[in-house]
Amino acid sequence: MNVLVLNVGSSTVKFQLIRTDAERIERDGDEMLARGLVERIGGEAVLSLWSHGEGASRTTASIRHIRGAIDWTLKWLASAASGVDIASLSEIDAVGHRVVHGGEEFPQSVLVDDGVLKGLEDTLELAPLHMPYNLAGIRAVRDTLGAVPQGAVFDTSFHHTLPEHAYLYAIPYSLYRRYRIRRYGFHGTSHRYVAYRYRKLTGRSREETNIVTLHLGNGCSACAIRAGESVETSMGFTPLEGLVMGTRSGDVDPAILDYVSQKEGVDLRGVENLLNKQSGLLGISGLTHDMRELQAEADEHDDRRARLAIEIFCYRARKYIGAYLAAMAGADAVVFTGGIGQNAPRIRARILDGLQWAGLHLDAEANEKATGESAGRISREGGLEAWMVPTNEELLIARDTVRMVLGLETRY
Repeated sequence: MNVLVLNVGSSTVKFQLIRTDAERIERDGDEMLARGLVERIGGEAVLSLWSHGEGASRTTASIRHIRGAIDWTLKWLASAASGVDIASLSEIDAVGHRVVHGGEEFPQSVLVDDGVLKGLEDTLELAPLHMPYNLAGIRAVRDTLGAVPQGAVFDTSFHHTLPEHAYLYAIPYSLYRRYRIRRYGFHGTSHRYVAYRYRKLTGRSREETNIVTLHLGNGCSACAIRAGESVETSMGFTPLEGLVMGTRSGDVDPAILDYVSQKEGVDLRGVENLLNKQSGLLGISGLTHDMRELQAEADEHDDRRARLAIEIFCYRARKYIGAYLAAMAGADAVVFTGGIGQNAPRIRARILDGLQWAGLHLDAEANEKATGESAGRISREGGLEAWMVPTNEELLIARDTVRMVLGLETRY
């Protein structure tokens, strides 16, 4: 089956075309035929493209909206110039969508029908910055490709196994009953894929998988996985809670919101924008949200605030690891993934420094070698292990979509 995977944002469409089926999934024989990113939608868009036949290319086009970006993508995939191994759009057998929020209604991936679409519309208020665009992508595909099966794979679904004592906040219970205010967690597709890949690498069963996963990128989250299931995660009602991120603050005292509102003369929406877009690594350093640039500033110019941003980032991650080891009564491994988690050995080393009490001793040489797509163990023998495992959310979305179309279980 040829599955088109779409990740639709406010001004971007990220896509992959993946050839897979039940047999290919079983032997890890999935094949990526093409991938691309459409940026700056709303004007002169920039398109970064790659196909198995033609390699990488870059172009621009006037694209005004999400529907236009998806139409452009579909036309390119079916064109001879793309080098993609399909003759027409009729050879796209299914479409899988990354959907940010499934609320409490969707504990697992689902095939989209009218009832599901209505349920997704009901979650709009839970993720107003993301869900309208996710829904726009689904509707655009329905209008263009008609009855082609579409799968919705939710960032929140993996965390539906959190126990009540982990997902509830200590606020009046009536607020949960009325408005479903609770910890939902995000990055679930990444945490789920990494746990699956860790099992494949170590030969462990699902029931034997007890790990702490760290998805570190521009957005960051931690997840405690016991017996293969999420039992705690750092992001909460929104993706703002938890670890220090590129531009998000992570955990703060809630009283800060009203205090800053009064002092700065902005409403609560303005304060929330400050915590989401002007905080984190960017806010502390005053320079950038890019960890690579911060490391360069710290190394080359001994910039104090760059060093401070890195230290706070690593400290917060290490603190969460310790908390999750306590909550789980121990674990077998700490697993890094995401753009920073996969490509910043020095950051991994700083996060793990201080966990010797748990028996975790970094293998410096293995840690340096484990970058990009090179998964591997980065700790020495004995005690708590550390691993770097590249994530592949698009592949998991494609696999879930295939399994749903074939009527197979998506939980693995």
